[in-house]
Amino acid sequence: MFKCKAVWNKLAPLARPSSSLCLQNARKSVLRHGRRLEMVQKAQMSSGPTGGENTLYYVLFGATFLGAGVYTYRTISGDKERYNERMSEIASRHKQEPQAAEAVAEVVAESKEAPVAEEPTPIEPSVEEPPVTEAIVETPEAEPVAEAPITEPVVEEPVTEPIVEASIPEPIVEAPVTEPVEASVAEPVIEDLVTEPVEASVAESVIEVPVTEPVEASVAESVIEVPVTEPVEEAPAVLQSEEPLAPVVDSEIEPTPVIIAEHVPEASSVSQSAADLEPASAAVSLEPTAAHLDVPEHAPYLLIGGGTASFAAARSIRARDPGARVLIVTEESENPYMRPPLSKELWFSDDPKVTETLRFKQWNGKERSIYFQPPSFYISPADLAKVENGGVAVLTGRKVVHMDVRENKVKLSDGAEISYEKCLIATGGVPRNLQVIDRAGQEVTKRTTLFRKIEDFRSLEKISREVKSITIIGGGFLGSELACAMGRRSADPGLEVIQMFPEKGNMGKVLPEYLSNWTTEKVRKEGVNVIPDALVKNVSYKNDKLEIKLKDGRVVKTDHIVAAVGLEPSVELAKSGGLEVDSDFGGYRVNAELQARSNIWVAGDAACFYDIRLGRRRVEHHDHAVVSGRLAGENMTGANKPYWHQSMFWSDLGPDVGYEAIGIVDSSLPTVGVFAKATAKDTPKAATEQSGTGIRSESETEEVAGAFEAGTAAPPPPLQQKEDYGKGVIFYLREKVVVGIVLWNVFNRMPIARKIIKDGEEHTDLNEVAKLFNIHED
Repeated sequence: MFKCKAVWNKLAPLARPSSSLCLQNARKSVLRHGRRLEMVQKAQMSSGPTGGENTLYYVLFGATFLGAGVYTYRTISGDKERYNERMSEIASRHKQEPQAAEAVAEVVAESKEAPVAEEPTPIEPSVEEPPVTEAIVETPEAEPVAEAPITEPVVEEPVTEPIVEASIPEPIVEAPVTEPVEASVAEPVIEDLVTEPVEASVAESVIEVPVTEPVEASVAESVIEVPVTEPVEEAPAVLQSEEPLAPVVDSEIEPTPVIIAEHVPEASSVSQSAADLEPASAAVSLEPTAAHLDVPEHAPYLLIGGGTASFAAARSIRARDPGARVLIVTEESENPYMRPPLSKELWFSDDPKVTETLRFKQWNGKERSIYFQPPSFYISPADLAKVENGGVAVLTGRKVVHMDVRENKVKLSDGAEISYEKCLIATGGVPRNLQVIDRAGQEVTKRTTLFRKIEDFRSLEKISREVKSITIIGGGFLGSELACAMGRRSADPGLEVIQMFPEKGNMGKVLPEYLSNWTTEKVRKEGVNVIPDALVKNVSYKNDKLEIKLKDGRVVKTDHIVAAVGLEPSVELAKSGGLEVDSDFGGYRVNAELQARSNIWVAGDAACFYDIRLGRRRVEHHDHAVVSGRLAGENMTGANKPYWHQSMFWSDLGPDVGYEAIGIVDSSLPTVGVFAKATAKDTPKAATEQSGTGIRSESETEEVAGAFEAGTAAPPPPLQQKEDYGKGVIFYLREKVVVGIVLWNVFNRMPIARKIIKDGEEHTDLNEVAKLFNIHED
């Protein structure tokens, strides 16, 4: 730094007078109208006079510029020449087609005039195919093959062997023969010539003629092009009848004679080899077509997933657009059905054929099916575009594996593609499994059930009648419901039902501790061996038994395991569809109108939505599937409604104990419970008698708050119960505001609970709020 400063101090005095002198000279020149000053000095490479290094600089710069120009000129000229040659080549192909036809005619005429040395046995040709005007068979370009002398006589017997697949770089043209390349390529025929199917890699053998350019193969368009420059010379003892035989092709593979016939004696007669090859090729070409016969190419409304949300959306779309054409694509083999009865009412059925009929009696005694609608409600997917007034079609056994949001189409697992205008993703989720079970091996996994679908119910129901013990891992809604349902059946067949979970009581993550303990005792009375505080460490299979080793050292032996440890949202289409997945809650992230993109909506378990009162959430319950599916269907038809509805959920531990809940119900939050004595009508059975349906959310969601008043009639006599928690209301608080409510054996009061959460007000005395639910009617 000091050296730079010293240099500047020496040069600065010289620079200032120099700049002042230049400025004075410029002013004088302007005043005298002299020539224009050059404001920029000429660049010099050295401090000396012009020349020397400057000259070398100019020479190098000029040479570089000149070389670049020459290279550019040559490149452009070469590209133009290649372009002209290519265009000439393409134009010459069309001109050579008539020449090829004349050459073929001359070859046939000369073959007829050749002396007949020996009459070969007539060979029955294959079935005549529809005539095709032209066919081109392309092979990789190679050097033209010189004419090879024919050393073997013509095969005079019928050829029955199938043609061996081979790869020949350049065929020797021996006769005008047309052969298809693959089963999917149209089979060409010229002048009633019989064709014979061969593989795509086999080069064609035709009568030898001088060829000017290699024959090219095109799979898209099968047209034979044989440019000929001069008449074909007669080959001795080659063609000796009106049904000439192609000579042997000189190649590295075994010679394969090809049959050529000008006249077909019998259309129904085919050679043995052709008969063997044609059915196989036809099967290959027809198989994918037959698989896609029931798949429509376009669906205005495409619903991915066949659960409750998809059906609710389809019904909503048809309500607002009566002529809508709706297609539901589901991986399952069943039409849309409700899942709650799979873990509740179906297990209490007395019908031995319940796994086939899937009909059950509700707590009120009425019978119904788990399917939303009978098969007659739906139309065939193949007729979706033909039906005048539209309808709802279900495509079963297919899975959407790829989503192209730019082209507005999806790809199915069988390769079919469906375009759409508007799409709903309602793929739900898949059951989670314990990692210790996944790592345990095949013997353990095949004795484990992940309960979710109809097939799972049928399988578990059959297993429960064959084994002696079943262990249910999980203390949530599904695990507790299955434990109670199977526990009631355990007395008759001698089945031992075990339920284990890491919490201190059943539904410990939802209910406050005192109520969870009360529920656990209720489940034990149903015949279930409940093991709380159980953390599974290892699972193994020994001596025809599954051994479950817990972290505290306890070992439980069982015959079968049911893993009910939660649900993982199915977001497989997020990557191909460019959709956002929420990192906190999982599922597709959507806006208030359940939109993931401009024409894509998400509903049900797979939707992570924004709740205007409770923030972003993801809910895995039946009522949420109904409400979100219905709203998505309305918005797909232009309603543009935000999602403000607080969905509810319910669970029944048999016909005597049940609860309904709404909002955020988390046992880690502060709670306030208000309870009263239960009466005969405070049971799930009585609730269904009043509502008329086993799926309570379908009836209560249409009601509004304030429609309930305290009854004036005398209440029925109370149940003889020793428990303290017969019925009541549990409030869940966050910052002194009610964010969740559980109605314990209190039914058909959900609109009131929904309004309390929607208001979002602080309440000083929740006992007064509990009176709105009429729990003290008696």
